[in-house]
Order: sequence, then structure tokens, then C-alpha cells
Amino acid sequence: MKFKGNSRPALRKDLCTEHKEGVHSDPGLVQRSSSLIHPVQLPATELTRLSGKAAPHVGDLDPPRVTKRHRKLLLKNTGHAARGDTTRSSWDRLLCIQEARKLLVKEVCARYRSRGPHIVMPKHVSRIFVEDKHKLLYCEVPKAGCSNWKRVLMVLEGLASSTQEIQHDAVHYGNHLRRLDSFDRQGITHRLETYTKVLFVREPLERLVSAFRDKFENPNTYYHPVFGRPIISRYRVNASQAALRTGAGVTFKEFVQYLLDVHRPVGMDIHWEPVGHLCSPCLLDFDFIGKFETMQEDANFLLHRTGAPHNLTFPSFKDRNPQAERTSTHITQQYFAQLDASERQRVYDFYYMDYLMFNYSKPFKDLH
Repeated sequence: MKFKGNSRPALRKDLCTEHKEGVHSDPGLVQRSSSLIHPVQLPATELTRLSGKAAPHVGDLDPPRVTKRHRKLLLKNTGHAARGDTTRSSWDRLLCIQEARKLLVKEVCARYRSRGPHIVMPKHVSRIFVEDKHKLLYCEVPKAGCSNWKRVLMVLEGLASSTQEIQHDAVHYGNHLRRLDSFDRQGITHRLETYTKVLFVREPLERLVSAFRDKFENPNTYYHPVFGRPIISRYRVNASQAALRTGAGVTFKEFVQYLLDVHRPVGMDIHWEPVGHLCSPCLLDFDFIGKFETMQEDANFLLHRTGAPHNLTFPSFKDRNPQAERTSTHITQQYFAQLDASERQRVYDFYYMDYLMFNYSKPFKDLH
């Protein structure tokens, strides 16, 4: 994150250590850690200014050390405090969780990312929405709260007075928010270097099931003909003429067959594409990494630190099919029970880098 003031990395590390061990933090450090996100100062530049040393090239970084303390701290982020009720100690805890999440992504990227020049191209930022007033860049991850995040960005941009008044079609088809790839090279570079880059993720298999339920178990004039028809045609034996004509009724097993097929009859879709491909976290170095599982706490912490209006909180309502039960761990397990062990393993392998980068546990005991 881009911090304001003189909160040195070493001091933040001490603060996280003290918080983890239950020692009361120094009041001065608490005050500095609760300041707003600075929209200008780059993390690498800040490190250079404080240490007097040149920052290393991203591709040449040695893998950072992620300790058991970091991982335990990440797993402890289970609260759902409202924005107005969050105490300074909660801010400190969330600040430390952010440090640990970003460090883990750096470690995984340094270990698995290929060497050589890494140049940001427009395709790498095509999923990023821009909010200029508060200097935010939000990478859209479908089925991880992206509809409500777009509502928040529209309110921050002054396009609406509240998130509740923004309808589904305005969010998805209104083109009210600019994407980063719509700017010229200078505009893209300037915003990447000076804005706060935000990413929210979700447990990969749960996100996959959520996408399947939304797109294939409900009437859909796009996904049924565009994806359903070729999936049924390729993977269903003795498919009926009605199914081939409409594309309705794709089963989860057929959907997984399509997902794992290297020669898919129809291309990939953003709703189930891995986050590592959608948002290029190894290339863009996100300043804030939130999770769907702790959305309210993470999102409201970010809004607090970016100086958003105090009465703006992250909405909790469902964007589509509000009466349907949210996709949960239990529901995800029910869907994956329809697959054999080999298929479950291959789906896990498909999202393996997302599991590593964002510290999600193996969802099934028989995985390796």
C-alpha cells in the first residue's frame, strides 16, 4: 500500500510483530499506521528514499521470506467488523495482514515467474477499472464481489449518491467507469505508478462453482448459446435436439470437461479464468489484496485508508438472484462430489497458482 508519512518498513514490521505477540503497540506507530494511503509515493521509491539503496528489479528479486507467523496471521483474518466500529487495534491487525499477503505474492512470483523483461502491455490492464478522484485502480475478478465494487467506484467517482440506487444493468452495461487500457501509454504508466492498485480474490473452486451456478443454472441469453451449445455438443453423448439448440442444462461435470480440455470448443471466460491470468499480480505488484471471505472488513478498511466518505460502506446485497443461497464451502463440496478424484485433482491443478499466491488451503484431502 502507498502510505503517507514516515512509517518505515522496519517500523511496520515491528508493529506487526508486537501485535502478533499481544504486546500493546506504541501510540505513535498506531497513529502513523492509520493515516491515509498516499496516492503518489511508490513502494519501491519509498524504500529507496529511506534506505539510500537502489530498489532491485522485480525480475531479479530473491524470494522473500514468508514465515509461519505470516501464514498464521493471514489465516486469522476472519472478522467482519463494520467500518465505523473498527478500532485502532483492528486497523493494525489488518495492516499487518496486508503486509503478509503482499509478501506471500512476492515470494510465489519470485519463485515461479520466468526471468527476463516484463513489460506491462494494455492486455495486462484490460480488467482494471480507474477511479481518479481517490486514485484507485481496481482489478475486476468476477464472482469475487466485483459488481458491488463497481458500485462503490461509481459512488466515489460521483456518478451516484449511494450504492443501493445503482441497478445491475448500470453496473455491467452502462460503461460509466473507464478501464485502464483506454488511456494512452503515458496515462497507463502514470496511474500504475501513482494510484493504489486493488485486488480482491476468492477461494478458487468456490468461485468456479459460483460462476457455474450463475451462468448455467439460471436463464441466460449469452452463456447458454455461446458456451452451453458447444459444451453439450462436444461432451454429451446422445444429446437431444432441444439441448443442442438452446444450450440449456449443462451439467457441472460437462462444464469441468470443457474447462480442462486443452482443445476447448469455445474459449476461456473471465468468470472462471484464474486470477493470475486476469490481473497479472506478478507484473503489477498490487498495493492492497482483499478476500471475498472477509469482504466487509477488508473493503471497509481500504475505504477508510483511501479517505472515502465516512458514510460509504461496502454493500452486502447480492447482485443477481438474491433469493438463491450464496455459494459456500458446503455447496462447493456438493458439486465436486459429482467428479471423480482425478477430475478434482486436475481442477485444483488448474487453479494451483491462485491457491499458492493467495494462501488458500487444499479444498479436499485426497489432493496432492
